[in-house]
Amino acid sequence: MKTDFFNKFLTFLNQLEQQKINYQIHHHRDEAVMITVSLVGERWEIEFLDNGDIEVEKFISNGEIEGEEALKEICEREKLDNSLIEQISLLG
Repeated sequence: MKTDFFNKFLTFLNQLEQQKINYQIHHHRDEAVMITVSLVGERWEIEFLDNGDIEVEKFISNGEIEGEEALKEICEREKLDNSLIEQISLLG
């Protein structure tokens, strides 16, 4: 099983490299390695699990562009300090 996992993982990485697709490798779960793929307007999270399974989650933009005011939404949703956003606004 471990060999199958590693072969699938390396095959996919090689395909990304050959096609010059931007990606990052992450390790958030004990039993998995995640590859985050960035495409225009999309982010894909592909997890290769140690049991040989592959899980894919896609985040696709609706094309709507927002301004600086959207930064406050992050703070509200994640309970970050709004004063940090105000300081960033002053820099721009």
